[in-house]
Amino acid sequence: MKKKKICILGSTGSIGRNALKVISDLSDRFEVSGLSAQSNSSLLIKQANRFRPKAVAIGEEARVGELRKGIKGKIHIYGGEKGIEEIARQEEADTILIAISGSASIGPTYSAVSSGKDIALASKEALVSAGHIITREAKRKKSTIIPVDSEHSAVFQCLRGAEISKPNRLYITASGGPLLKIPKRSFGNLSRKVVLKHPKWKMGKKISVDSATMMNKGLEIIEAKWLFGIDVDKIKILIHPEAIVHSMVEFVDGSVLAQLGITDMRLPIQYALSYPERYRSMLKPLDLTNTQGLTFDKPDIDKFPSLRLAYKAAKRGGSAPCVLNSSNEMAVRAFLRGSIRFTDIPLIIEKVLSQHRRIEFPSLEEIRKIEEWVKEKVEAFCLFRS
Repeated sequence: MKKKKICILGSTGSIGRNALKVISDLSDRFEVSGLSAQSNSSLLIKQANRFRPKAVAIGEEARVGELRKGIKGKIHIYGGEKGIEEIARQEEADTILIAISGSASIGPTYSAVSSGKDIALASKEALVSAGHIITREAKRKKSTIIPVDSEHSAVFQCLRGAEISKPNRLYITASGGPLLKIPKRSFGNLSRKVVLKHPKWKMGKKISVDSATMMNKGLEIIEAKWLFGIDVDKIKILIHPEAIVHSMVEFVDGSVLAQLGITDMRLPIQYALSYPERYRSMLKPLDLTNTQGLTFDKPDIDKFPSLRLAYKAAKRGGSAPCVLNSSNEMAVRAFLRGSIRFTDIPLIIEKVLSQHRRIEFPSLEEIRKIEEWVKEKVEAFCLFRS
């Protein structure tokens, strides 16, 4: 049996490491053709020496020398943003897994879809900021985008074989994050430790903060719009603390299909890599006899204003989602380094959005300029707060 060749962009992050676990467990099905990281050269060296890809890339060019010293044998080594985009176009790969965090995923995702390969997309920010550009290029190049996020993977699976015009509504589920049962009046004094302690998923710091603010669901609404071609008003969030139902699709006849599974990212990662086939998983399956009921509720928009801001930006469209994403990314960084309080995050996003002059169809260059403008605005706000 011919193995599928997988190129992983962002191999040292949470998604990338889990993808390599899947590939290791199913080594008779998959092999690694390329790896990239932004700065974690020591782990990238270990991964390269173990999985022996044809090429690797590191975003920080100054670390290329470390790779050349540490990687054994003949492996092509690239550096910088252009190097990662080179890996994203890798000819040998059957599937390109995009697991780069934040806005840095936009350029490599565009390069990957331009190659015409199947794309396993874990970086929601790429479609949030540049969905109109990436989906158009994917259509032109006949590149299939397979979502990796558990929620979008669930919708994707529910829609297989369905007529694209028949879904009436998408229900994206949310565990509620670490702050679901903490009253809003306590938010001003939250420590980073509390914010980062997700009750169900093991994730990176940035997405953990997004889960606490519920901005992750806001970004998922915008991503779903581009992935499935459905109006924002038909995409609903449901609080589902058990995190067993990963998302649901309601069809025009009132029928609802749901995808259920354990809370382990290796499951949607494996599906994205094996698509359109399903391979036997090494994971323990969901035991329905052990579940203690499934509950669903509407989100509290007052308690989690980031969700309201995301809906607003999604409906405005154009460059507004890019501003939403960039300002959130910068504000989260500021919170993680201790420059602002948790409650400042949505305040910053709303302030920056209110000052932005919307562009209907921003180019990739305009998106980069918007991100620089947002960075200046957020930094100024942080200085004012300090």
